Amino acid sequence: PLSPALSSAPSPAASLTWKDLRTLMLAALGGALEFYDFVIFAYFAKVIAQHFFPASQPDWLRQTETFGLFGAGYLARPLGGVIMAHFGDLHGRKKMFAFSVLLMAAPTLLIGLLPGFDTLGVGAPLVLLVLRMAQGAAIGGEAPGGWVFVVEHASPRRTGLACGLLTGGLTAGMLLGSLVALGLNAALSPTAITDWGWRLPFILGGLFGLIAMRLRRWLHETPVFAEMQANDMLAKQAPLLAVLRASRRAIALSVIGTWTLTAAIIVLLLMMPALLQSLHGFSAASTMRASLIATLSITVAAVAIGAATDRWGLRGTIPPVIALLIAGAWGLYAVAPLHPSWFMALAALAGIGAGYVSLVPIAMVRAFPPAIRFSGLSFSYNLSYAVFGGLTPACVSALVGHNPTGPALYVIVMALIGGAALWAMPDITAQHPTQARGTPLAGQDATRI
Repeated sequence: PLSPALSSAPSPAASLTWKDLRTLMLAALGGALEFYDFVIFAYFAKVIAQHFFPASQPDWLRQTETFGLFGAGYLARPLGGVIMAHFGDLHGRKKMFAFSVLLMAAPTLLIGLLPGFDTLGVGAPLVLLVLRMAQGAAIGGEAPGGWVFVVEHASPRRTGLACGLLTGGLTAGMLLGSLVALGLNAALSPTAITDWGWRLPFILGGLFGLIAMRLRRWLHETPVFAEMQANDMLAKQAPLLAVLRASRRAIALSVIGTWTLTAAIIVLLLMMPALLQSLHGFSAASTMRASLIATLSITVAAVAIGAATDRWGLRGTIPPVIALLIAGAWGLYAVAPLHPSWFMALAALAGIGAGYVSLVPIAMVRAFPPAIRFSGLSFSYNLSYAVFGGLTPACVSALVGHNPTGPALYVIVMALIGGAALWAMPDITAQHPTQARGTPLAGQDATRI
C-alpha cells in the first residue's frame, strides 16, 4: 500500500519548507545555466562564423552556415527529450535531471576551447555541429524533466509555484545570456572579442554548468517515483508507446498549448528587435533595452502566474493571462509604433503576457499519469517546439508582407487557440484527488500503463 504521506489528500494550507525551497532553487539554477548556454551561441554567431568556416567564403554564407548549426540544436531536441524521458520514467527523474546539465555543460565548455577552421580545417565545423546537437539534446530533456521533478517534489498545493519558479529560471537564463553579451561588448574592444573574448561566455557557462551538476547531486529522487518503484508500479512497456496509446488527447492539447508558448517566446521576445527595427524604424539600442525589459518581465510573471494557479486554479487563471498576452502583443506591434514613448512600458506588458508559458507545464504535468508523465510531457513539448518553433518565424514573416500588425495578429489567434487547449486539458488530479501530487492510487494497476 502507498504511504499516507503520498496517498492522502494534502492540506490546503501546505507551505514550502526549506528543503522544498532548496530543491526548487537548485532546479531553477541549473535550468537557467542550461538556457544561458543554449542561447549564448546566437549572440556570438557572427564571430563564430569567422572562426569555424573558411575565410574564402562570403560573410553572408558563413553566417548562414552558423545559424544552420544553431538550428541543428533545435532539431536534436525531440530525440534528446524522448530518450531522457524514457530513462527518466523507468530509472528515475534525478539521474536524467543531473545528466541533462552535464550534457549541456561539457559541450559548452568544449565550444569555448575548440580550435577554429585554420587549425582543424573542415573538422572544426563538424565538431561544432556535434557539440551543438548535444546541447539541443540536453535542452530537450531539461525543461520537461525539470517540470516533472519539481512538481513531484512540491506540496500538492504548491505545484503551480514550483512550475513557475522553474520556468522563471529558464527565462532568467535567456536574460543572463543577453546581459553577458552586452557586458562583454562594453568591456572589450571588437578586435578583442573577435580574437578571444567570444570564448569567455562559453567557458564560464560550461564551468558553472559543471558546478550546477555537482549541486544537483544533493537533490533526492522524487517521492512519486520512489513510491512507484517501491510498489512495482512503473511502466512495463516503452513509456512513449504507452503515451501514444493511452494519452492521445493529452498529447494533442499539449502540442497546441506549446505552439502558443513558442509564439509568445519567439514573436514577443526573440523576433521583436529585428521586426520593430525593420517595420517601424526603432533603433537597435531601444529594441535591445525593450528586449531586456520584456525578458525580465516574463521571468517575474512566470513565477507570479504559477503561484496564481495555486490560489485560483488553472481555469481561473487562464482568462486573465490570455487577455494580458493579447494586450501585450497588440501593444507591442500596433500601439508602440504610434506612441514610441510608451515602447518600454508596452515591452514590459508583452513580457507579462508571455508569462503564459507557466500555464503550459502546469497543465501538462496534470494531464499524464505519473508512470508515463515524463515521456508524455517531453514528447508533446519537444515535438511542438521542433515543428512550430521553426514554422512560426516563417509564418510571421509572410504575414508582415501583407500587414505590419501581422505578428500581433498571429499571437492573438494563437493565444485564443492555446487558451482553449489548456482549458480542455484532462486533469487526473481533479478526477482523483489522491493524485494531486501525481501518486498512483492504491489498487490502480499502473504496471499495465
